Amino acid sequence: MKISFSYYPEGKTKALTMSYDDGQIYDRKLIKIFNQYGIKGTFHLNSGKFDTYPFLNASEIKNLFEEHEVSIHTLNHPFLTSLPKEMVIEEIREDKMKLESLVDYPIRGMSYPYGDYNEEIVKMLPYLGIEYSRTVNSHKSYVLPENFLTWHPTCHHDDHLLERTDEFLKLNSKGRMLLFYVWGHSFEFERKNNWDLIEEFCRLIGNNNEIWYTTNIEIIDYLSALKNLKISVNQKIIYNPSAISVWIDVDGKAIKIESGKYLFL
Repeated sequence: MKISFSYYPEGKTKALTMSYDDGQIYDRKLIKIFNQYGIKGTFHLNSGKFDTYPFLNASEIKNLFEEHEVSIHTLNHPFLTSLPKEMVIEEIREDKMKLESLVDYPIRGMSYPYGDYNEEIVKMLPYLGIEYSRTVNSHKSYVLPENFLTWHPTCHHDDHLLERTDEFLKLNSKGRMLLFYVWGHSFEFERKNNWDLIEEFCRLIGNNNEIWYTTNIEIIDYLSALKNLKISVNQKIIYNPSAISVWIDVDGKAIKIESGKYLFL
């Protein structure tokens, strides 16, 4: 019997997540496009800029992002490496507190403003309740990160997006969990007048039963649950103590292990 831990939910091997920064009014249009094609995103917001043009209003955050994830982008979008440690903490903590008061759930992720970070800042994040943070350093592949606190995306949406989409759709997973991670800013579509790009991308990749459409934090939670499975010495008993169900590969077949349940092989 051969067991491997290489499946996303429903036994899928491919996942897509979208990551958009700043929280400007153009997120409204982007979310409508995402929702039309069943695509989910994580939106990293600067709560200190709400209620001033061209940023979103605080009052609309909960409903607007209901099907997506709200994440931290710091209170005022500074270069974090230029600030004293105390101010870095304040920028993250205050943004977290304000956003949580709007969406009514703990916020556990962020993206670095301007992609600016250093080792000291990375080490601070777990003490501030941050479990992942996205960079702007695209690796142009479809792999899961080695370190979620420096989570590098696949590409920016202006970087050969449709070509990469075609490549991803044709790619054979070969027993791996593949992740297509796209980042950007919604205002860029307005500025460049190329909303057709993201609409075509969503049309090509959306509503596909072979792809898991997910937010950043859902990936964190699923992988954590998968890694936390408890396995007997003879590998015939597997217990899932987490709050979510997971899928594993047993002799080439996707097997579901429900939350709080045992699997006997």
